[in-house]
Order: sequence, then C-alpha cells, then structure tokens
Amino acid sequence: MAQSRSDKLKRLVGVQRHLEKMAEIDLANTTRQREEVAETMEVVADAINSLDPVHRNFSRHYSGRYGKLQQQDQMLANVQQMHEMRVVRERTKGDRMEEHRKEARNAEDREADDNSIYDLIDQHIAYKTGDE
Repeated sequence: MAQSRSDKLKRLVGVQRHLEKMAEIDLANTTRQREEVAETMEVVADAINSLDPVHRNFSRHYSGRYGKLQQQDQMLANVQQMHEMRVVRERTKGDRMEEHRKEARNAEDREADDNSIYDLIDQHIAYKTGDE
C-alpha cells in the first residue's frame, strides 16, 4: 500500500523529535558534568584557602588540580554550547517538517474533497443521461 506524503512526513517528524530528544539528553548530561566540575572546583578552592596544615602541604597539588578543572570546565562549556545549538537546530528541523506535514495533509484533504465532488458530478451526469 502506498503511503501518502503526510504519512511519510509524520514518520520523519517522529524520527526528528527523537533526534531532538537525544540532543536534549546530551545537553543535560553535559550540564550535569559541568555542575560536578563546579562543585569539585569549589571543594578544591576551599582546600586551597584552608588554614589546616594538612591542606597547606598540598597547596601546589591543589592549584594544579584547580587549573585542570578550569580547563575541563571551559571544554565542557564549549561542548554545552555546541549541544545547545544542536538542540535548537533539531527542534527547528522538526518544526519545519511538522509544518510541511500539515500542508501535505491539507493538500491531501483538499484533493479527496475535490475527488468526492467530481464523483458526485459524474454520478449526477450519469443519472441525468440515464433518464433521457
């Protein structure tokens, strides 16, 4: 059975919405990772600023760790920005496909209505011809 254009577009919209959901999940994971890095940075900063003699002995190690965490945070910020753009792009594609699906459905409905009117006209003409 041949699928109509609107049915095909409906399937594509479903796939596109799934891609959008996957992009949102990736964004959420990246955001969560950034939050974890921020928490770790806060703990390391507290250790650096601590007056505890144990922490003073490891201050160089802590500062190196803090620098690595800053780099990781910057990298995750870039990844997060990329995921945000991907979410917007996927959502826009899905919205556009949805609009095309609605237009195709309207065109199919109009065509079906036109065909039913033509059938009525043909039946009316055949009935009139049969009376004569």
